[in-house]
Amino acid sequence: MKRNLFIATFFLAAAGFAAAQIAAPSTDVLGAHLNYGRGCAACHAPHSGAYGNGVAKTADPNAGGLALWGEDVGSLYGKSLTFAGNTAESLPTSLAAGTPDVTGVLMCLSCHDGNYAQGAMMQNAVYEKLPSTYGTSNAIPTLLGNDGTTVGNYLNDHPVGLNATVSCGGQYNWDCTETNGKISMTGTASAAFVQNYGFFVSLSAYNNTAVVTCTSCHNQHLMNVVKVTNGATSGLPSGNYATMFFIRAPYNPASGTAKSNQTAQFCRQCHGGESNEMNGGTAVTTF
Repeated sequence: MKRNLFIATFFLAAAGFAAAQIAAPSTDVLGAHLNYGRGCAACHAPHSGAYGNGVAKTADPNAGGLALWGEDVGSLYGKSLTFAGNTAESLPTSLAAGTPDVTGVLMCLSCHDGNYAQGAMMQNAVYEKLPSTYGTSNAIPTLLGNDGTTVGNYLNDHPVGLNATVSCGGQYNWDCTETNGKISMTGTASAAFVQNYGFFVSLSAYNNTAVVTCTSCHNQHLMNVVKVTNGATSGLPSGNYATMFFIRAPYNPASGTAKSNQTAQFCRQCHGGESNEMNGGTAVTTF
């Protein structure tokens, strides 16, 4: 009887794991970043950068010199932005600045800023099917600085840049360790979280401190799927998992599972003080 109960429990667990994973998506993984059919060339110009793409608005001797970037970033150089929590950032003054906010913030804003970088690829319409309970507006939520509130308002946007730091210890953070700007989830609670969900964020190091950029949370090349490999980064079963909004981890607010907490788990990667593990809870990731 015990043996049969064990086998039944095993198959139920296996079924749960299988439900958490998805088949490879049938649509192109670039999703909205296909950019109306232009695809990769919309962002990466094979020749001459923004000049080659015909979108150069300001003279820039470094156009295309980094990642063959084909969008104009000159209108963003040196601009000061104040994000949520009054986190102030000054954008780089050149594509050759060498700081992580060049590829992680400046390039992203060349299409996603509606204040200083008007007229880029963004057409202000969502190309992902939103769950019926998620919202009704199809306006893009990442048109920063011109999102329907006051033009130039960045206070309702998550902090990114060289001052958007992540640290260990204290009331709001994980029991992790930080060495030269690299976060290691080696504490009792943080290690448990990695097993329960994972640590998928791609933080950058600046002045030996971990900082958040746009690409810390978003993988601009994969909109609807994330590949998970069981190991040091995650304890989840290996496979393809559903995601949305180019989030670089399992993140599916369309999940029909009652009490699914995977979207909350994604935020807890950096906000450890609000996690189950740091508060003595035993809840794991539910899909």
